Amino acid sequence: MTGRTWSRREFFRRSAVAGAVVLGGPALISACTSTGAGGNVLDTARGAGRIKIGIAGEEPYGFTDASGKVTGEAPEVARAVLKSIGINDVEAEQVEFGQLIPALNANQYDMVCAGMNITPARCQQATFSIPDYSAKTAFLVPKGNPQGITTFQDVASKNAQLAVLGAAVEQGYAKDAGVPDADVQVFPDQNALLQAVTAGRVGAAALTDISLKWLVTKNRSANVEVTESFDPVQGGQPVVSAGGFVFRKADGPLVQAFDTALDTLHKNGQWVAIAQPFGFTQANLPAADLTTEKLCAA
Repeated sequence: MTGRTWSRREFFRRSAVAGAVVLGGPALISACTSTGAGGNVLDTARGAGRIKIGIAGEEPYGFTDASGKVTGEAPEVARAVLKSIGINDVEAEQVEFGQLIPALNANQYDMVCAGMNITPARCQQATFSIPDYSAKTAFLVPKGNPQGITTFQDVASKNAQLAVLGAAVEQGYAKDAGVPDADVQVFPDQNALLQAVTAGRVGAAALTDISLKWLVTKNRSANVEVTESFDPVQGGQPVVSAGGFVFRKADGPLVQAFDTALDTLHKNGQWVAIAQPFGFTQANLPAADLTTEKLCAA
């Protein structure tokens, strides 16, 4: 998913070397590398009482609010999970969405908290937690949906221009549906998607329904609407979209501890309480049979 900002957050666009900001706890000094680079991240983070995460600035998944606080569904869930395993303070560094995994593997931080979709290609590069949430896809369209776009197949058949975020899964959904590359416009953030739709440069913008509904809520004066949510089709089969937290492949102990605590949050109701302010509901809890292994092998 992917995907990352709009009008009230235009200052969020930062480079891959942006300074860290604190998520909870006292002010911490930003480091150039991750908490546990070169060692056991879990032990090091517990000993230091802190860990460094990566975000992409996409509301409502992981962003910095107007007060300078790093928040969103993923950072807030991560904070609760990490606290339960003995890590109380969290630093955050914002990079462009497409750089989240490369920066993780370059030891700029120790985990990604960005609502990133679990896909086979990404699973080759890093290790995902158990699914944190599931979400459907939707389109942002002009009010009244004049081109009648409700699926990626509609985009292809109507020769419509489509806006997507760079490195987001929606670009692949469009390609699989037969949308020509020339009809897909790639933008860096959510603000740009909104502007492309309102200016009439594209007929629709594709993203998760959660992101688009949040975007419309924050921009009520914009003459746009969100279409009915749906599961995209790839290879003739519906795609179940689920996001998770991302870790380096070498950091197994941290992943195992995190997964155990996240599963507890899912089951005891705390996850819904934490995620609800960001537009998530009980319906976004992953199904019991939806596993990272299945998503990585899809």
